[in-house]
Amino acid sequence: MSLFDPGAAAQFVAQTWRDELIPQLHDYIAIPALSPSFDPRWEASGHIAAAVDHVGGWMAGRRLEAMTVEVQRLPGRTPLIVADIAPFGPGPHDRSTVLLYGHIDKQPEMEGWRPGLGPWTPVRDGDRLYGRGGADDGYAAYASLTALEAVHRCGGSHGRCVVLIEASEESGSPDLAAHVEVLADRLGPVSLVLCLDSGTASYDTVWLTTSLRGLVDGTLSVSILTEGVHSGSASGVVPSSFRIIRQLLDRVEDAASGRVLLSEANVVIPDQRVAEARAMATAVASGVGDRFPFVPGAGPMVDDGAEALLARTWRPTVSYIGADGLPPTGQAGNVLRPWTAVKLSMRLPPTADSLVVQQALRSCLEADPPYGASVGFDRSEAAPGWNAPDLAPWLREAIDGASLGELGRPAQLMGEGGTIPFMGMLGQRFPRAQFVVTGVLGPESNAHGPNEFLHVAYAERLTAVMARVLDAQAAATRIAQHVPGAGG
Repeated sequence: MSLFDPGAAAQFVAQTWRDELIPQLHDYIAIPALSPSFDPRWEASGHIAAAVDHVGGWMAGRRLEAMTVEVQRLPGRTPLIVADIAPFGPGPHDRSTVLLYGHIDKQPEMEGWRPGLGPWTPVRDGDRLYGRGGADDGYAAYASLTALEAVHRCGGSHGRCVVLIEASEESGSPDLAAHVEVLADRLGPVSLVLCLDSGTASYDTVWLTTSLRGLVDGTLSVSILTEGVHSGSASGVVPSSFRIIRQLLDRVEDAASGRVLLSEANVVIPDQRVAEARAMATAVASGVGDRFPFVPGAGPMVDDGAEALLARTWRPTVSYIGADGLPPTGQAGNVLRPWTAVKLSMRLPPTADSLVVQQALRSCLEADPPYGASVGFDRSEAAPGWNAPDLAPWLREAIDGASLGELGRPAQLMGEGGTIPFMGMLGQRFPRAQFVVTGVLGPESNAHGPNEFLHVAYAERLTAVMARVLDAQAAATRIAQHVPGAGG
């Protein structure tokens, strides 16, 4: 029987957030640790190194028994912070590992921050701590070790834990697979994954992520001339590179509906996930579209709540997130430009094969170019989606109990529209593992955009929830080892 005192743990967590974590996050937010995709000279700029030193130094100073903290470095790759914590509390403990995950790299600044706010300017306003990376995902390292420390201080137990904090997630985690391969023998079998890099539909309960979309991105470029020419003399004879791009994009997406036309990118949605979307639409009072800052008079593509949730979690979509070759409107002369490039970001259903879609997308865009134009789909990256396994009974009970205890409501299930490449990788490598994927990216938090904020009170309660789950996992292990024929 566990001696864990959840009330004492919640008090410890609250005090630690107030006295230590908020000041630490202020300093972390101020570091412009752009992910390598947005800072190709990341090694020379030193910002990722500064973030690793800041977060890793705090982790190394925690008061946890039998913990080692190191920074794993591989040539040409971003570093990885690794904290290894031995089992704690009454046994027996099995030989499996509880893996806790987060990242410290960040998205670029973006325009549109409100006066007084900025990406590298931490500002506390009530429960909101504004600044880039606090919610996505700098808080995870602090919350993970604080939860473990609460278990130690408040009579609880936990199995062997490894905390991995990476520095390339916002670039699609291109470096993480190599790091995990180096750590494979050391990690051993993973029985439980705790990830705090996802979202929440509300700040009044725990929302477990049951699926994540995959991702393919890349830059489509079209060249038709060797130099720009006067549009008055050439238009009507020389095709516009922009119009050629429009033609190519029409092969991929129905412009009227937004439907993705590639068969490889579409899947049959599991009945279980359809039912979850309907339940979530009923549980959340506001519609999906209500959480986005539409201009006056504008609205979402889909009105039905459940269909909107499926559209953002299980159906492919294309976003156009950047363009080159277009001068600012104030400096645009009457010139037929020689080339145009746009960056595509295609979100994929969780069970779609991102590598297959990547190849299909490239073939679709590059084949038979109109007017013989030079067409290329380059700098492309693919990241797998993830569809969660069913929750084990002990874990469902533990999550519900923790959510009720800390927030007063049982946990809820939701699909998420973002991508965490590590989850897909782990799901393939450890098919028997259980997953708790959740986070603080809730209404108005605006990760990746301007005015991103961390909801401090919710992050604090989520930390206490983690402590309860860690203790419950140790208790489930003890029971399993005392039941004849039970698995670990």
